[in-house]
Amino acid sequence: MTGTAFDKLAERYDQIWSRSAIGHYQRDAVWRVLDPLVRSGDSMLDLGCGTGEDALHFLSRGVYVHGIDASAEMVRVARARGVDAQRLALESLEKLHGSYDCAISNFGTFNCVQRFDRVASALAQLIRPGGFLAICLMSPSCIWEIGYFLGRANPSKAFRRWRPDGCPSAIGIQVYYPSTKRLAHTFRDFKLTQWRGIGLFVPPSFVSELSEPAIAKLAALDRHVAHWPFLRAWSDHRLLLFRRI
Repeated sequence: MTGTAFDKLAERYDQIWSRSAIGHYQRDAVWRVLDPLVRSGDSMLDLGCGTGEDALHFLSRGVYVHGIDASAEMVRVARARGVDAQRLALESLEKLHGSYDCAISNFGTFNCVQRFDRVASALAQLIRPGGFLAICLMSPSCIWEIGYFLGRANPSKAFRRWRPDGCPSAIGIQVYYPSTKRLAHTFRDFKLTQWRGIGLFVPPSFVSELSEPAIAKLAALDRHVAHWPFLRAWSDHRLLLFRRI
């Protein structure tokens, strides 16, 4: 179901997200954290690789990247761009074999999964001891979203991330917003070393009223404060960094 829903977005995904000012600055914030952690020759697993935007970035740095995605169309686009990708849902990760120095999941793949037990077990087998796992997913609380929809008298959308059973997305899939504490507990073969906000001042993608120069200024603020305790909890996304024990 998840893969089919994203099939319909594959051709225009980069246009509506990766090439947008919001998408660019949020992704750049993730890369700034991860770039110092990888070296040329490392092997990386890209979980929910989409059209291959992250894979291409790390390939350019000499990293071998293998991507997986539940969407056949996303995989097709990624392969056409030169990414080694295969169709595989995150929930079926135990079918994958090999050893990797690190794994990343950027922008919400983990929000499409209700339970992480099997995923955590599979990643413990795939990532070598000492390797890192980076998970960027939508936060349980987003100050931009709350303020934006309360200002439009829509409290249902303003607080939708607080629903314990998740909520339906615009493309028809159920989206969940797990807490940092829950993820740290589930990934018990890993140690959570740090986490930070991605998109505290830079807004979610549905905010279309801001100019690119305005978003650039907000991104500059994020570079200084999005990692601060308390403030980081209100970002659009969270980036969690784990080390394999």
